[in-house]
Amino acid sequence: MELNKKQRILYRFIRTTFYLISLLPMRLLYVLSDVAYPFVFAFYRRKLVRQQLTECFPEKTIKEIKAIEHAFYHHFCDLVVEMIKQFSMSKEEMMRRMVFVDGDKAFSNFSSEQPILFLMLGHFGDWEWIASLAYWTDAYCSQVYHPLTDDVFDKLFLDLREHYGGECIPMRKTVRRLLQLNAKKQPVICGMIADQQPRWDAIHHFCQFLGHDSAVFIGTEELAKKFNSLVYYGSVRCIRRGYYECQLIPITINPQEMPDYEITDKYMELLEADIRQHPELWLWTHKRWTRTKEEWKERQQ
Repeated sequence: MELNKKQRILYRFIRTTFYLISLLPMRLLYVLSDVAYPFVFAFYRRKLVRQQLTECFPEKTIKEIKAIEHAFYHHFCDLVVEMIKQFSMSKEEMMRRMVFVDGDKAFSNFSSEQPILFLMLGHFGDWEWIASLAYWTDAYCSQVYHPLTDDVFDKLFLDLREHYGGECIPMRKTVRRLLQLNAKKQPVICGMIADQQPRWDAIHHFCQFLGHDSAVFIGTEELAKKFNSLVYYGSVRCIRRGYYECQLIPITINPQEMPDYEITDKYMELLEADIRQHPELWLWTHKRWTRTKEEWKERQQ
């Protein structure tokens, strides 16, 4: 994208500011996170977070819900400083803080007939650090993203996500770019975050997710069948503050043999299992259930 002069000045100012902050040791950045936490907790989407937690975990007491809220907002503030730290974090430090498990097993399934591996992820753990997978493999790493409406912050996030050597593919250009990569018959890993709700015109399937009939994206499944690609799920764990582990779990190595929507449903099942185990690590500040199945059916008439 091309920024105009005013945008370029703002971009350089924000990037420089973030870079200077990122030079602080991680322990001091977490102090900033702790200082910011009570303000973010008090003023940022508390009503939405409480509503969604209560609806998703009706079996939990209000005391348990509040405990999850506090843990979530602590983690949310940590995500912000962890993102800023990326501006100066070394390869060695990142590889200590984000470790990938069973990657070799997954990558051994690459072949000239199946050179593409889709890695399905959620807004869980520190999803921005997942792009560092490029440090762990010789495969060409990429991720599909939806461009932000703000051009300055869109460029900032692109810089961060491509910092590790991977490529960000705009959603509308996904098929064309994957066709180009597939033609080269070189191993390609394509990250797909698919746990947000789609637009009305992009809804084709609902599944049960956290106790709701949930509209889900089926784009990864459609692409996997089109390209006969490997499909894995990235299961993230927070080992301790600032340290994560991502296990690559196979969903299918034969997508064309899977019934319609089974890949998508399996992904949502795996993500839900992670969320139920560690609910504080999911992004509860996004509105997830404003598109109902009933209204969708009415719109089809």
